[in-house]
Amino acid sequence: MTARVKSLQSVNDFVIKFANVNGTGSASANKLFAKALFRMGLPVCPKNIFPSNIQGLPTWYEVRVSEKGYLGRRGGVDIVLSVNPQSMAQDIKEIEPGGYFIYDNTKPLDLRLIRNDVTMMGLPLTRICNEQYKDPRQRQLFKNVIYVGALAALLDIDFAVLTALVADQFKGKEKLILPNIHALELGHKYAKENFDCPIGIRVQKSDKVGDKILIDGNTALGLGALYGGASVVAWYPITPSTSVVDAFEKYAKRVRIDPGTGRKNYAIVQAEDELSAIGMVIGASWNGARSFTATSGPGLSLMSEFLGLAYFAEIPTVLFDVQRAGPSTGMPTRTQQSDILSAAYASHGDTKHVLLFPSTPKECFDMGAQSFDLADRLQTPILLLTDLDLGMNDNMSEPLEWDDSKEYDRGKVLSADELDKMEKFGRYLDVDGDAICYRTYPGTHPEKGAFFTRGSSRNEMAVYTEKGEEYEENMHRLMAKWETIKEYVPGPEIILCGKEADAAVLYFGTSEESSREAVDYLADEGVNLNAMRVRAFPFNKEVENFIDEHERVFVIEQNRDAQLRTLLMAEFELGPDKLKSVLCFDGTPISARNIRKQILQLLPGNNVTPLYPEKVASGAGDKA
Repeated sequence: MTARVKSLQSVNDFVIKFANVNGTGSASANKLFAKALFRMGLPVCPKNIFPSNIQGLPTWYEVRVSEKGYLGRRGGVDIVLSVNPQSMAQDIKEIEPGGYFIYDNTKPLDLRLIRNDVTMMGLPLTRICNEQYKDPRQRQLFKNVIYVGALAALLDIDFAVLTALVADQFKGKEKLILPNIHALELGHKYAKENFDCPIGIRVQKSDKVGDKILIDGNTALGLGALYGGASVVAWYPITPSTSVVDAFEKYAKRVRIDPGTGRKNYAIVQAEDELSAIGMVIGASWNGARSFTATSGPGLSLMSEFLGLAYFAEIPTVLFDVQRAGPSTGMPTRTQQSDILSAAYASHGDTKHVLLFPSTPKECFDMGAQSFDLADRLQTPILLLTDLDLGMNDNMSEPLEWDDSKEYDRGKVLSADELDKMEKFGRYLDVDGDAICYRTYPGTHPEKGAFFTRGSSRNEMAVYTEKGEEYEENMHRLMAKWETIKEYVPGPEIILCGKEADAAVLYFGTSEESSREAVDYLADEGVNLNAMRVRAFPFNKEVENFIDEHERVFVIEQNRDAQLRTLLMAEFELGPDKLKSVLCFDGTPISARNIRKQILQLLPGNNVTPLYPEKVASGAGDKA
């Protein structure tokens, strides 16, 4: 351990990055580390950055610890724990001046990699494993557990918390508990005997977590679908949405199997492709079942024609899109918010779809359940858009809650008795003036009701037509329904800075946490910004008014082409000068420092003051 470096000093406020090799079992050890901090009462934000191959390539696991409760990426890394020679040169460059580089020194470190402004700390992980274990797989797996034990000593993590987590993790596999605790002890003992513990960066117990939970968005989304009444799932596996259906099935097996007969009260169909999957969802929904599919960008592209059918025939349809980097195969295991336009206007012709934008697992659960009420009430596709960052990473969240007295909103569905009292039933007839028509379930009535669905032009009575005026009348009604929809979808969340502000930020989904932190940074520098988080499309009047009230609005999103900005400009007929883009599309979650830097560059004067001048001088600082 070098002694000449002026090391960073902090308590419960740092970023640590684990640099591993994919397929070596490091993920479970890294999660053990993050969960230990969470159990100590510390707000944590873990990010798993992994390749799309099975094993062999570099993988990273970044954990943000912030007692202030910042849950987005900050930017910059204070501690790197590296066990991967492939990425070592890259990993060392990311460390903040005064930070720590912890590495396996069984073999000497390349002298060209040494930084004089970083504390270099060697742990002989491979040597310890070779001495302790004969089995090659054990050597590989326990190496990860040993470095967690060493970090416990270096950062002053409560060792009892770690051992309790190991006991929980291997409950039912008790023979694995003691070997894992022994590996933790090996690392802990080595660090205690060879370093001054704790180092300048350390943790202590806190009460900032409260009743919050750690859960990934895909699990919350699967639970939301279950509680929302979904009984039919048709899907085709695709990263990063596969675990949505896995979660739905896991919990459906607990609560949707008749205890007397053993009969499943749900159906999960793995289709041959995405086209078949969405077709099955539409068919099940038309028959009255609450049905959904889960996919990502490539699947959404394939499903677009069927989505046009559901829009035009007005069939309730729910689709969960967990976005990833595109186009084409893109980077399947990297995150983006780049399906906005393709989702909003999916299909050919004049089509508009309802979009929901959750930003937390709690909202994944709530909006996941709400999707089915909205689809039934509005008789249109509902597309809920998350992303890989929210879907596959553990996120700190408010507890998931459900009101057992809640009744599902099935919308305007006519019964046989109601049909009996009607002289004639018009499937596409606007009776109430809200442009939402009445429908029936197939087989409800022997003579009246829609027993088939048209994807071609028809009149109000569902009779085929090619008359231009009747087609136009139907399309005008669909646009009138679009205005009605604005009354039902979640409205925006507005945060006022409490001071006079002629500029604002606008964001959605997983950009929220980093955006809020960036706004705090800017306020400390005298730049006051109001903020809005949009939660749905179509945008209501509140969104339009918020934009009108500010001279300029910075639209923060994670894609190249400023898709949300484009959507706002199109819907409100805004010019390009009003909305300024703040973008990130490298496949990693956007960071607060990145947002702060871009906004300062876009402000009049273009004078970007370094957030930490001494760090920028060394090549770190504002780098995302």
